[in-house]
Amino acid sequence: MQLARDPIPLPPPRPEHSHKGTFGTVIVIGGSQTMIGAPALCARAALRCGAGLVKVACPAEVLPFVLTVEPGATGIALGGEPSDMLALIERADPDRRAVLAVGPGLGQDPRLGELIHLLRAGTRPIVLDADGLNLLARQLTDPSDRVEPKAPLVLTPHPGEYKRLAKTLNIQLDPTDPAERVEAATLLAKRLSAVVLLKGHHTIIAHAGHYAINPSGNAALATAGSGDVLTGAIASLIAQGMDAFNAARLGAYVHGLAADQWASQHGLRGLRAIELADWLPAAFAMLPSR
Repeated sequence: MQLARDPIPLPPPRPEHSHKGTFGTVIVIGGSQTMIGAPALCARAALRCGAGLVKVACPAEVLPFVLTVEPGATGIALGGEPSDMLALIERADPDRRAVLAVGPGLGQDPRLGELIHLLRAGTRPIVLDADGLNLLARQLTDPSDRVEPKAPLVLTPHPGEYKRLAKTLNIQLDPTDPAERVEAATLLAKRLSAVVLLKGHHTIIAHAGHYAINPSGNAALATAGSGDVLTGAIASLIAQGMDAFNAARLGAYVHGLAADQWASQHGLRGLRAIELADWLPAAFAMLPSR
């Protein structure tokens, strides 16, 4: 395991003569009747971090409500069997260039687990969070369901989600123990050929034997929806051309920096995830530009 000693990666450039197609597309796959906010927050963060186009793929009955929360996104009405859902995503992204942010508010329908299996077998980069991680943990119990990623895969577990994934892989490390967190993240990254962002105080970002420790953030981030914002941020940066490891590093840093700036004015209580997303541009403005 080698600590990444490079400075925080620079944000992707913003050429003067550009258009929305320059900055990539994110498709957020999530949402359910009791969790319409999660995919909307993810989409909002992706837009706030600079993605050119964001689409939300969620059940048809909740899609209008999700788009009301984030009207800057467009919608893909999901329904039917996993193969039908995949066909709808393919139709919305025929060139297969979009980055997928999978999991916010998704729910635990087994059919969605099959959809994740199909997506992981494809060529689009994936940021997997929340219910997406829990569905992945179920899949890993069956070795025949394991897929070697063909595209970058980023996993963003909190300690509970980490433990569910680790149990299926017989990883016996404590993601809450400061002495074991680095090894826990790097071992999971190795086993799943992924970038792993292990959330918590001093979030760990690990990939291929390398790791980084995020220095930003504070207790204000302990609020519902902050993880959805982080997922959208990372997916947005990958869509803009960053590699997955550096996108995870920068996404975690600006996510924490936005919370630091908010807390400097308001203290450590009361930060809502929608406000966190809206502070992301100010956090980027504090970084050196290319």
